[in-house]
Amino acid sequence: MPRGSVSRRGFLTGLGLTGLGAAAAGTAGAASLASCSSGEDDRNAGQTVPFRGDHQAGVTTAQQEHLHIVAFNVLTDDRDELRDMLATWTTMAERMTRGEQTTDGGALTGTDTDANTDPDGTLNLVPEDTGEAVDLSAGRLTVTVGYGPSLFDGRFGLQDRRPAELETLPKFPGDQLVPDLCDGDIVIQACSDDPQVAVHAVRNLTRAGSGVVEVRWSQLGYGAASRTTKEGDTPRNLFGFKDGTRNITADETDDINNMVWVSADRPDSAGPGGWMTGGTYMCVRRIRMLLEVWDRQILDDQQHTFARYKGSGAPIGAHDEFDDLPFDLYLGTGGPAIPRDSHVYLAHPDQNNGQRMLRRAYNFIEGSDSMGHLSGGLFFIAYVAAPSVNFTPVQMKLAHEDKMNEYVRYESKAVFACPPGLAEGSSANWGTALFGG
Repeated sequence: MPRGSVSRRGFLTGLGLTGLGAAAAGTAGAASLASCSSGEDDRNAGQTVPFRGDHQAGVTTAQQEHLHIVAFNVLTDDRDELRDMLATWTTMAERMTRGEQTTDGGALTGTDTDANTDPDGTLNLVPEDTGEAVDLSAGRLTVTVGYGPSLFDGRFGLQDRRPAELETLPKFPGDQLVPDLCDGDIVIQACSDDPQVAVHAVRNLTRAGSGVVEVRWSQLGYGAASRTTKEGDTPRNLFGFKDGTRNITADETDDINNMVWVSADRPDSAGPGGWMTGGTYMCVRRIRMLLEVWDRQILDDQQHTFARYKGSGAPIGAHDEFDDLPFDLYLGTGGPAIPRDSHVYLAHPDQNNGQRMLRRAYNFIEGSDSMGHLSGGLFFIAYVAAPSVNFTPVQMKLAHEDKMNEYVRYESKAVFACPPGLAEGSSANWGTALFGG
């Protein structure tokens, strides 16, 4: 470290953010908080998701309306600095999912009066919480962490803890990847029914990681484009079609256990020491939709691209969205009802040895590009127990044959190992499984 520079640990200490004992800057700040915390319980009634449990929240959790996901590059080569940051992040994330600030009185460092009544000088301290979520409920906020293949290089002595399944995703045929939108050492996925709450979570974790990590890429998503529970209607993507009808849902226990959570009897996935048992793998793809091209297609072409009716979501030749696909049905001389190059045909479990994935996709719109075209699409997140089995073969088939490729552009790819949840009442943090002990 260059002479005169401030270490990350020293920076965290200066902010009062080290370890699990992060405290308010002073009693004046805590007193200020009291006036805005009286209604906190009412705001968060029914609006919180438990942070701790056998598995991380944000996977099978009923999908929230908004996403803010960010991938980081790790800057430090100091193992202890990385561990300290992950411990700090754990404390902050757990507090935010309860609808609290990142530290007690964090956004209100000083008093609401003036310097003459600020004997501890807290008005001259930088607030430890940015404050934009102070009056908001948690909105069912979940914060999920994962680790990319590049974190298991020689920097932190983690080479022998890299799970066999944690391999960089291949470049699929037809991909038009933007390197700056791919991969990453660490990912944080924040989901909430309130977009400001999700942004607040990522903003404050990023801020607390300053000097240890830097943002590699981030993405905002709105309007859940898939569902993880059976409640409610299947959402629609920006092409106007119901998306994820066959998505695994949380109540499908057998498929969740076999295809989402890493089990102890799969040493190829669990990693040395089994530290990934109860975890899962997050596979990410940013899909730009060529909306102006799609919007010029006749309805019949659109429906045969998906092999579903646009209105009901039913498979072509069927009546209900959840009817079995009539693979053997032919409609007059027009060929099979379910075209062999349609998205539904190629992605269906029957065409992929029964493999399924849990999808948490989100729509996104980012204004217009330099050509005046809408810059929007689908931010695709899938959770699987083994990417080499549940994800990559399906994506490879779609890349080769899917008619939808005429209307989309795959701009990114990434995979992350998401460890199991943290036990209630334990002192474990996000770095515990990663580093061991």
